[in-house]
Amino acid sequence: MIRKLSLAVAVAGLLAACGGEKKPEAAPAKAAEGAPAAAAPAAGQTTLTVATVNNGDMVVMQELSKKFEAANPDIKLNWVVLEEGVLRQKVTTDIAAKGGQFDVMTIGMYEAPIWAKKGWLTEMKDLGAGYDVDDLIKPMRDGLSVDGKLYALPFYGETSMTYYRKDLMDAKGLKMPVKPTWDDIEKFAAAMNDKEKGIYGICLRGKAGWGDNMALVSTMVNANGGRWFDEKWQPQLTTPEWKKTITQYINLLTKYGPPGVSSNSFNESLALMQEGKCGMWIDASVAAGMLYDPKTSKVADKIAFAPSPVGSYANASGWLWAWSLAVPASSTKQEAAKKFVTWATSKEYIAEVAKSKGNWGAVPPGTRKSTYANPEYQKAAPFASFVIDALNKVDPAHATAQPVPYVGVQYVGIPEFQAIGTQVGQSISGALAGKMSVDDALNAGNEAAKKAVEQGGYLK
Repeated sequence: MIRKLSLAVAVAGLLAACGGEKKPEAAPAKAAEGAPAAAAPAAGQTTLTVATVNNGDMVVMQELSKKFEAANPDIKLNWVVLEEGVLRQKVTTDIAAKGGQFDVMTIGMYEAPIWAKKGWLTEMKDLGAGYDVDDLIKPMRDGLSVDGKLYALPFYGETSMTYYRKDLMDAKGLKMPVKPTWDDIEKFAAAMNDKEKGIYGICLRGKAGWGDNMALVSTMVNANGGRWFDEKWQPQLTTPEWKKTITQYINLLTKYGPPGVSSNSFNESLALMQEGKCGMWIDASVAAGMLYDPKTSKVADKIAFAPSPVGSYANASGWLWAWSLAVPASSTKQEAAKKFVTWATSKEYIAEVAKSKGNWGAVPPGTRKSTYANPEYQKAAPFASFVIDALNKVDPAHATAQPVPYVGVQYVGIPEFQAIGTQVGQSISGALAGKMSVDDALNAGNEAAKKAVEQGGYLK
């Protein structure tokens, strides 16, 4: 069944599914499992409820935020830490309904411009000279802006890249090309796959979701010269480019992937790679610091990297993404919220992470030019020059070989895509699990996308 795809109706559905009632001031949102319980605020104290994703860099932010609270005793933070898909549902529901449940939201480069145009976000201006907004990497700043106005501050930014076990490649007499193709990746996965020893040739995102399996799949489609929509907004999911992509994706994971891969997204694949269970992994560049850190990775001295694979379209790139912090217009504590997000995305915060972790390679990457100019970061992060170069080369308006009417590398920058991408992701996950054929999955996805853009008034 096709979901109603106008944002208002989609949000109404989320309200029904998630419970969109506004929590009263005196009863802040319950912290997620593993997050500290909220204590009662002191008299005169402003409590900010912060919604964020359960990724490693955000866990560090939560730890270090005690320093922010110590320096700002009039502000107390109440954390709501959620799995990525749940976070998206919760914050979308709250901001669209003007619920005011959250004072700070962790959102991405997809949401920021769409929500800013709807008047849902507070402009990030007057940040102070010390913040040095001109130090933000241009693709990050541009991706979080509308008409030159910044509406979210980047906490970390990323492209995608290929990680691989160099020791396993060497043992097989293999050499990773400077610019690998997906056919190269398939060949290497077959060679390194040794399931009896607990080594899987490749780990990829298999979990259904527009920000989960579809982030990777969209870059694979781009690499094969395909696109989501043509210039008249006609869906293109039944084209040979999509069929080739999905067939190869399923072949890779069913033959050489780990068990239960249809439940794996970023965090699950990262854990497998850190344990040395994957021969290769194509995913976010933010993982590099965690893979090269011997404190968090058993294979820190065995990891090497290469660009995101290409196919028939040699100019295909990795994705472009920023997890960022934004203040919803519905918050009644905007000044305090702005003070916190400014602190959490500052140069001083990055230096604090390096100090507390004793490792410059552990800092949130992909946001500031000064990080990549820092000799200590360059020394700790052998991938630094590669990542900053890749980030600066991504062109979200020209991500594939054919012309498109949208902006976005691993997504389509329209409100309806959140529903389209999730529905297509579910169909492809179903094909990965053997519940339907590739053709059936793509036909269903194409039909869903067509109805969505038709209802949205995009079709020409």
